[in-house]
Amino acid sequence: MTMSAAEPASAPSAPSAPAAPPAPPVSLAALLGRRDLGLRLLAGPEEASVHWVHTSEMADPYPYLLGGELLMTAGVQLSDPAHYVERVVEAGAAALGFGVTPVYDTVPAALVEACERFGLPLLEVPPHTPFTAVARAVWRLMAEARHRELRRVTEAQQSLATAAARPDPVPAVLGALASRLGGRAALFAADGTEYAAAGRAVAPEASRALRDLAGVVGPRPGGPASASGDGGGLRLAAYALGGGEGLALGVAAERRETADHTIAGVAVVLLSLLTAPHRGADVSARDAALVRLLLGAAPADAATALGPGPWTVVHARGGDGSPLAAAALATALGTPLVDAGTPPTEAPAAPGPARRADVRLLLPAGREAEPQPGWVLGVSALVEARELAAADTQAARALRRAEATRTPLARHRPAGFGGLMDPVEAATYSRTLLAPLSEPLTETLRAWLSLHGSWDRTAVAMDIHRNTVRQRIARCATLLDMDLDDADVRMELWFALNAE
Repeated sequence: MTMSAAEPASAPSAPSAPAAPPAPPVSLAALLGRRDLGLRLLAGPEEASVHWVHTSEMADPYPYLLGGELLMTAGVQLSDPAHYVERVVEAGAAALGFGVTPVYDTVPAALVEACERFGLPLLEVPPHTPFTAVARAVWRLMAEARHRELRRVTEAQQSLATAAARPDPVPAVLGALASRLGGRAALFAADGTEYAAAGRAVAPEASRALRDLAGVVGPRPGGPASASGDGGGLRLAAYALGGGEGLALGVAAERRETADHTIAGVAVVLLSLLTAPHRGADVSARDAALVRLLLGAAPADAATALGPGPWTVVHARGGDGSPLAAAALATALGTPLVDAGTPPTEAPAAPGPARRADVRLLLPAGREAEPQPGWVLGVSALVEARELAAADTQAARALRRAEATRTPLARHRPAGFGGLMDPVEAATYSRTLLAPLSEPLTETLRAWLSLHGSWDRTAVAMDIHRNTVRQRIARCATLLDMDLDDADVRMELWFALNAE
């Protein structure tokens, strides 16, 4: 069995890997299946996942690639195909698309040979297919995949909730989960005994591997809340249940997708509630603590009834604005403490198109926020009860950073020197300094600074052309009368953007 234990927060597969975009990748096979594009696979495997599309005529595009791209080129500066392909593979690109016009009439044989040798999928782009048509097809396929994923998660949540209301809820929830994942779901006791199970039978090797994986997770201090691995030809995952009984949920299936993890998280919350002793007493204690807070008790005094710290504050924006969406988010994150109102630190939305919901959640010890489909999350540091107000501010700032960089989740980072400034004074100065900038210019400047002045990465994050990024940044420099190549100026502007 190969296994990797992980804390609840998702970790990148490699230290240099960028955060994946908040949309499922597109399979290369699906793109090749678009007959209107006329793409043809000339070399490499058909099994590849495309996260985005990038066009470059650089002799060495390595510095401008994030990894996972379908790199499009007409070969304007293709002088050494073998070295070019080696650099593209080293950058982590998913595939290479070569346009046979206007520079070449056919794809160079040396390029085909190099892609075959390095295992890089090579697509021939016919003359009648512009690169923008390929990019548009990828975005549409991503949108369709995202819609299918969200619908699958919603249907699974409804199915699991229905199962939890049945007379024998634990086996019913396990059965619904196994059906949704197309595999097996089992509940393990602290000693490794299979407490209950549902779904199709698996090979003894996979069963043993799943039991061992469930033994890795648990409520012990410092232990991971989830772990994943492989065994018996199946993808395995285990999740620790709350309630202090040491129970763990194990799932085995042939595939593992982003939605599978979210669906399993919903089942974990339901099973934790269904198997926890004294659930009524816990709820009563929590409600009593909230009443004491309303009557003026100190947060630290009431927190003892809410549960042991430390706590994490999460700010979320997304969903459809309904209470059901906020409740589903709280269920997925494993907490009953949710506020679906507009945070008091932000002004109410101005009249106009409806904005997505603002939700705040309080995660107890042992729960870590993970990216959720349809939501953008800002996560505070772990704090004790007396620091919850500061954590609320941290989460709000993290949410703004996540939206600026187009990432599904951003965590609080230590403020450093920025934290030494008086917030009110800093906000006043920030408004004065940035007053000449319109909202599009401000957001472009924020994204550009957060991505270290990279034109291409900012263009990807903002979903605009790189020339538009250059024009907006040049306009910012003119309106602010500042030299944006100066490191001190960039630092001052970054502080100002985070203080507004």
